[in-house]
Amino acid sequence: MRAITIAEPKRLERIEIEAPASPGTGEALVRTHRMGVCGTDVSSYLGKFPFFDYPRIPGHELGVEVLEIGNGVTNVAPGDRCSVEPYMNCGECYACRKGSINCCEKLEVIGIMTDGGLCDRFLIPAGKLHPSKALSLDQLALVETLGIGCHATQRAAPREGDHVLIIGAGPIGLSMLEFTRLTGASITVMDRVASRLDFCRKTYEIENTVHFEEEGGESEQMSEITGGDLFALVTDATGNSRSMAHALNYVAHTGTMLFLGVTTDDIALPHPLMHRREMTVKSSRNALPADFSECIRLIEEGKVDTSPWITHRTSFDGSIDDFESFTRPESGVIKAIIEVN
Repeated sequence: MRAITIAEPKRLERIEIEAPASPGTGEALVRTHRMGVCGTDVSSYLGKFPFFDYPRIPGHELGVEVLEIGNGVTNVAPGDRCSVEPYMNCGECYACRKGSINCCEKLEVIGIMTDGGLCDRFLIPAGKLHPSKALSLDQLALVETLGIGCHATQRAAPREGDHVLIIGAGPIGLSMLEFTRLTGASITVMDRVASRLDFCRKTYEIENTVHFEEEGGESEQMSEITGGDLFALVTDATGNSRSMAHALNYVAHTGTMLFLGVTTDDIALPHPLMHRREMTVKSSRNALPADFSECIRLIEEGKVDTSPWITHRTSFDGSIDDFESFTRPESGVIKAIIEVN
């Protein structure tokens, strides 16, 4: 059976692997139809993601079709189209016992810690499948990314009228934008890539965008946007340690700083600034099952429109040559989709 692996940083390779067995109790055999290329996949390809080992079959943003189910499976049936919740948790650790399975102490994310969906077929616990009769396979492949933004917005809890700053307008930052805008908050987006800011203005009618060129040069603009108050909530989705440390400068007194991006570097945070402003500093990781259900519902109801997201598309075989271009923001990529089958 065919698969594609990230053999080492900056090298994809087509390989043949053994076909999966029939599903056991509680399992489902699925066919991969669509894989979304995530910022995590890009970081792993570039050798910058902290939890990735080589070689590894990537793929955790997936639109799949159920082929066969094992004993005891009732939530899906053969023929169902599903989004995949890629977080394999232990169910026994402290985080799992309190319901926070997104940050299980022994968490294994398929496509990152274990092999993922950039292959023809694979087995998965059926409870990790979220079906929809209305969504397309492209839309189902985007649910995981949107789930991250859904979960992060709940963690940050912006309110109507709050000034919110989102730093980094890649897919993860945009997923935060999708759900923050539903709260009625006033949103400002900052990025180094002008085309991403253009996308936010045209797609979401975001009036306040900041093109970050030099640290400190944007401070006056930030103050003008918020009437001198700075931001009730700042989310950094860049995964850049320098940006993450500097982001606290934009947080208002009693405001919240949310770290959504991931970096391998240590971050030096200015404690006097945090203390003086009595900031709340949070992180957000992955998503919960309820976030997947909520994302699917909102897409089905037309409250979240995924159609502008997919800017690039390639085939299974074409992905080996095309993947490098997905790592370059200047290519205009927001979300690339690999058509696996």
